Amino acid sequence: MLDFSTYTELLALYADYAAALDQADWEKWPEFFTENCTYKLQPRENHDRGLPLATLAFESKGMLKDRVYGATETIFHDPYYQRHVVGVPRILTVEGDRIEAEANYAVFRTKPDGMTTPFNVGRYIDVIRKTEDGLKFESRLCVFDSEMIANSIIYPI
Repeated sequence: MLDFSTYTELLALYADYAAALDQADWEKWPEFFTENCTYKLQPRENHDRGLPLATLAFESKGMLKDRVYGATETIFHDPYYQRHVVGVPRILTVEGDRIEAEANYAVFRTKPDGMTTPFNVGRYIDVIRKTEDGLKFESRLCVFDSEMIANSIIYPI
């Protein structure tokens, strides 16, 4: 069981993560993770079947930083805004400095000249570590519900 202080820190981690992405503060994204981390975006069908194929898969903080560089400096795409709506995290296990949690999410996309549309909906399956710098994601698996994704995924979910 988590103490109240750690639980509020966990809530802040989820809220701050979503806020950084919604504000397009891409340089902050890797800082939510430990040095040795994983980040994957995977369709629900593959996850439920135990299949490893993921739409995006990164295996270190360095790879996350490389993705930020690629998304902001080298990839050409129509601009859009993201807005995350994240449910309250459900604590699955707590063992020492390791927390397993999951939360539902919905990401909406708005193009400057268009309507807001649902972009990606699913759940985060997370392993979080208590570090000297506060709580950090050691692993974030974003399992999206639809087998179809609109266009391409440029920014983190």
